[in-house]
Amino acid sequence: MSTKILWPVVGLALTFLAIWQAVHAGWLPATFPPAEPKDRQVAAAGPDPERLRPEAVLAEGRLVTYPDAEVVVATELPGMIIGLPVREKSIVRKGDLIAELSSTELAAACAEAAARIDEAEAEIRFYRREVRRTLGLVTRHAASELELETNQRGLDTAYARRRAAMASRSRHEALLAKTHITSPIDGTVIARSAHPGEAVGASARIAVIADLGRVRVEAEVDEVDIGGIALGSEARVTAEGFPGCEWCGRVEEIPDAVVGRQLRPEDPSRPVDTRVLLVKIALLEATPLKLGQRLEIEIFRSRSPSPR
Repeated sequence: MSTKILWPVVGLALTFLAIWQAVHAGWLPATFPPAEPKDRQVAAAGPDPERLRPEAVLAEGRLVTYPDAEVVVATELPGMIIGLPVREKSIVRKGDLIAELSSTELAAACAEAAARIDEAEAEIRFYRREVRRTLGLVTRHAASELELETNQRGLDTAYARRRAAMASRSRHEALLAKTHITSPIDGTVIARSAHPGEAVGASARIAVIADLGRVRVEAEVDEVDIGGIALGSEARVTAEGFPGCEWCGRVEEIPDAVVGRQLRPEDPSRPVDTRVLLVKIALLEATPLKLGQRLEIEIFRSRSPSPR
């Protein structure tokens, strides 16, 4: 055998001999463990946060009206209520009478202002004739310029008195109109806070009127659950008073700021000191829910999270 072939054979034999001795000495394992499956490798690396992310956000909320669908009707003037034709659940139209205050003094003030207008107009007619007469006499040198100026000043003063009396009448008529308190919107009286014969002050609450056909859900979403909620996200609404019933909704408004929690969570495990986002949800169907009723809301996350 040639030297070129002999040396590689000898080197290979020495290598196997060294491995055999290392195995018997315990330096190397006799067998190698099989490769772990790929799914076990992923499990060892930890769960995927996106896969563990819940598909929906749970929140509590209440039924509210749209911003311009609920108004508090109050007085602008102090006075005695002499008429209150509405009751709770009364349906009213815009401009309908809600309450009437005593207006005797204001009516008398309007009459007094009208009398001062008549008085001023009588003086105006008198001084007009005097100015014309005096002007003719001055032209014939039968009267002095001073007499003409005196009559002209009387005419100007009468005009000023009439303007003041007319302004006074307008002011009292405006106040008189405020004794008739009318509804600013179409809706239903959901609360009445006054009674006929009651003396009330300025800004006293009389009634609350709401358009019950324009309601939506205001959900208090914890600030840690904001991600994934977007405009148009679907929602499901349930209420304790209606077991087995649920209603569909859609997110229509997402505020730009978080606020303090307004509803105390019924679940004692949920924190009460976290801040929330008041997400507005439009109801897609008619419901028997009442204004202010506490609701459970489930908002389904969007696949493409967007804060707006």
